[in-house]
Amino acid sequence: MDLQALTRTLHSANTIHQARQLHHAFLKTGILNSSLSLTNTLLHLYSKCGSLRDAHDLFDEMPQPNTFSWNTLIQAYLNSGHADMSLHLFHSMPCKNHYSWNALVSAFAKAGDLEVAHSLFSDMPQKNEKVWNSMIHAYSRNGYPGKALGLFKKMNFDSSEMVYRDGFVMATVFGVCADLLALNCGKQVHARVFVDGMELDKALCSSMISFYGKCGDLDSAAKVMSLVSEADDFSVSALISGYANAGRMRDARRIFDCRLDPCGVLWNSVISGYVSNDEEMEALDLFSRMRRSGVRGDVSTVANILSACNSLHIIELVKQMHAHACKVGATDDIVVGSALLDAYSKCQSPSEACKLFSELKACDTILLNTMITVYSNCGRIKDAKSIFNKMPSKTLISWNSILVGLAQNACPSEALDIFCEMNKLDLKMDKFSFASVISACASKSSLELGEQVFGKVITIGLESDQIISTSLVDFYCKCGFVEIGHKVFHGMMKTDEVSWNTMLIGYATNGYGHEALALFNEMSCAGVRPSAVTFTGVLSACDHCGLVEEGRNLFHIMKHEFNINPRIEHYSCMVDLFARAGCFEEAIDLIEAMPFQADANMWLSVLRGCVAHGNKTLGKMAAEQIIQLDPENTSAYIQLSNILATSDDWEGSAQVRELMRYKNVQKIPGCSWADC
Repeated sequence: MDLQALTRTLHSANTIHQARQLHHAFLKTGILNSSLSLTNTLLHLYSKCGSLRDAHDLFDEMPQPNTFSWNTLIQAYLNSGHADMSLHLFHSMPCKNHYSWNALVSAFAKAGDLEVAHSLFSDMPQKNEKVWNSMIHAYSRNGYPGKALGLFKKMNFDSSEMVYRDGFVMATVFGVCADLLALNCGKQVHARVFVDGMELDKALCSSMISFYGKCGDLDSAAKVMSLVSEADDFSVSALISGYANAGRMRDARRIFDCRLDPCGVLWNSVISGYVSNDEEMEALDLFSRMRRSGVRGDVSTVANILSACNSLHIIELVKQMHAHACKVGATDDIVVGSALLDAYSKCQSPSEACKLFSELKACDTILLNTMITVYSNCGRIKDAKSIFNKMPSKTLISWNSILVGLAQNACPSEALDIFCEMNKLDLKMDKFSFASVISACASKSSLELGEQVFGKVITIGLESDQIISTSLVDFYCKCGFVEIGHKVFHGMMKTDEVSWNTMLIGYATNGYGHEALALFNEMSCAGVRPSAVTFTGVLSACDHCGLVEEGRNLFHIMKHEFNINPRIEHYSCMVDLFARAGCFEEAIDLIEAMPFQADANMWLSVLRGCVAHGNKTLGKMAAEQIIQLDPENTSAYIQLSNILATSDDWEGSAQVRELMRYKNVQKIPGCSWADC
């Protein structure tokens, strides 16, 4: 084969085997070192085939590699992920051109290694549009909008660099201004676009509309869109999102309805807008219309509708969306999987969430965080800890999730251990971290430790936060310092239903019945609507303090004025209240009328009342009910034996004691804090 034929074969070769054959042939002819162009072509072929060793060996054999030779090898190492080697070659390179600088700056910027990228950028003798774009975009993409904007300003101040302002750079800068909500700065950039006479292409137009939309200047956003003859879908989507973020859903819907054949992106924008503005039924209606129109939803659609289902707490809708996600093949998407888990959890279906989790093929940190919360909420704290311990990377939300889970599941000591570990790792804790650990201190009645934690809260300036203040109220009440809890509560700048309920339950559990009732009336006057939790607290207060008439009245208004269906805990409070007061007929009538089966604890309330008031007949019946429901309940046997003994039925009392021995029911020995 002659030289020309070998050269033609070299240009058409595309495999490593061909490259090596040709290399061998060139060595035999002895012309490899005499033709730099031919050697560079072979070097490029080795690089293209990914054979770095062959490429580097050939490069080392070249007597005088030129700039193209160096750039080819540097690019080969960059393409294969060997950035350090490419940087070493770059610094060894005797003569660099624009391609050399562009390749290195762009590669390190794209990889997020901003320190190296900026160092190269600063050393570059003459910058071009590519490196400016790369650096501004890299800072923006990696969460440094301020530095991106600073770099853009520096480019504008240098008259030699101003030529490099193009649509792509401007689009990136508008995104930066949007992230910073820097409206005035963005308007100056807009003015520069106008002065430079730039053409409003799709990317630039969309970024400008998105910028004005995020900054709330929707009139300017609409004006920008009117400047183009036919706005693209991304620009329209940006305007719809802007209106939605401002709560102007009528305007968002008007823009959407003007499109003759809206694409999936536009459908998603409007549906997302309805969800974020608490118009879930409109979102569901639009989703139905979308399906009737034949537009196939994507993972964003499914995630948005699941978010609507979360707010509505309708489990049937969640299951329907789960089936739809399976149908469109979206269940393997991590975002959809996480949204489904969250939806099942918020709709009180943790078993469905756990089942789904076991079927998922892939998980990310966000999804695992959700599952920690799911397991914690359904009492499976061991599973929650297992996920946390096995997580490859943890965020602050991961730590907070397990911290809350441990505090909620009666594991205060472990919660405090987690908090100490967070402290050692110097994690930047937030209000949720501190609120959870204060709750853990409350569960342990550890006044000194709780106040030390609050001292740290003060040092970082979170002492006025509503969530932390509420947990502090709970902490002081559980430690028995109700007056201090009351002082913290009334010092709060902002309160919600949770804050009021916390103070009310604090009064109830410490026996401050009249104060609890007064706070309930104060809550109503403040315009805070009571919830089922509120009534649990205030009825408990009436129960502990024997306020029968007040409790009876509250139970009535709960059902008839606030339309809250009493739960088992409300009935338990009322039965205990009536039994303590000796109102046994009302207690039994309530047990028979309620839509639940009375449990052993409820009958135990009746039994205690019977013992206190000497109602031996009903007491015997209550004890028998408890033994039937809970055969291991020691208290029922003992109380029944005592009732029979006080009735002079010594034989019956002895039989009960003998039955206890026969069933091996052991009396639980008493203990004291002094023993601990």
